[in-house]
Amino acid sequence: MAKKKNVKKILLTVFFVLFSAGVIIATAVNEFANSENAAELAEVHLNGWLVIPAALCFIAMITLEYGKYVLMITKSTEPGAFSRKEVWELAFKTVMLGRYYDKITPAAVGGQPAQIFQLRKTGKIPTGMTTAIPIFSMISGQIAFLLVAIPCFLFSGIAFRSPVLIATAWIGLLFYAFWPVMVVGTMFFPKPTAKLINFIVRFLAKIKIVKNRDKAVKKVEEEVSEYAKDVKHLTKKPLVSGGVILMSLISNTLMSSIPYFVLKAFGGDIDFGECFLLTIGVEAAVYFAPTPGNSGVAEGTFYVIFSRLSTGYVFWAMMLWRLFAYYIYIIVGPLIYLSSYLSRKRKEALNDHQK
Repeated sequence: MAKKKNVKKILLTVFFVLFSAGVIIATAVNEFANSENAAELAEVHLNGWLVIPAALCFIAMITLEYGKYVLMITKSTEPGAFSRKEVWELAFKTVMLGRYYDKITPAAVGGQPAQIFQLRKTGKIPTGMTTAIPIFSMISGQIAFLLVAIPCFLFSGIAFRSPVLIATAWIGLLFYAFWPVMVVGTMFFPKPTAKLINFIVRFLAKIKIVKNRDKAVKKVEEEVSEYAKDVKHLTKKPLVSGGVILMSLISNTLMSSIPYFVLKAFGGDIDFGECFLLTIGVEAAVYFAPTPGNSGVAEGTFYVIFSRLSTGYVFWAMMLWRLFAYYIYIIVGPLIYLSSYLSRKRKEALNDHQK
């Protein structure tokens, strides 16, 4: 039985590595198949030093994401449950595996379940909090994006002039707002929120997006109620919830700054404010895209930004941007599984040697 278990673990690890490699190859072919106009790499004049601030933005952003989990895990467990090293390792795995599953599943539906499982299997975090932590992290990110996007849209106007993209960006913003509004509403105004949910689902049923209205209403009400119950655990600690939202706000701002440095690195002529506004608008527009990691859709809409470059450079700029936004996660995800497997094998070998 032990041998069968080890074989199963090896096969699962190999499967994740091969599956992720397949996702990378398939996505790259899909996204960059039309690269005939790409300049030869040797001919590309890259201001390499401008890639450094892009990389620093990414590192700071992902560190803040870890920080959110470290704060929530530390404040949700008994003192000494985790050492400082253990809590950061757990936060790293939880964030990166959540992003990995977000990127390989349609509409990013796999991230939170993977994170809940990762936290729950430690056995040291209260069961309710293993759900509350990933859910609040997601909702705090959506709230932070709204806090950035709404002023950009209202007071600055959207820099791109396409009516389709403007309309799609506003629709995306509504999708961003849905869960935070529903969860907060359920916590403080349960009856009006239930009526609002009913109205939204009835409208979606009329325009044929939802087939079974009653079933959909029940499902959404149950999910919102569950989210609200979980999030209440953390909102009782205002310093924790406030700190998480603040970190999400800075994290969102840093991530939305990366396209500017990528553009400038390839010689693009654009102001930071205009590029930031465009990025926020495009991020809103692709939010509800049903493809894994928004692949395909993201490239089409982000072309609005990268088209500022000469034709030959667009391909390479998009490739660098997708490295920060997408490829890093689907490369690191299986490496975490492989590292965990090798670590486990080393421990088993050490225990056998000591016996």
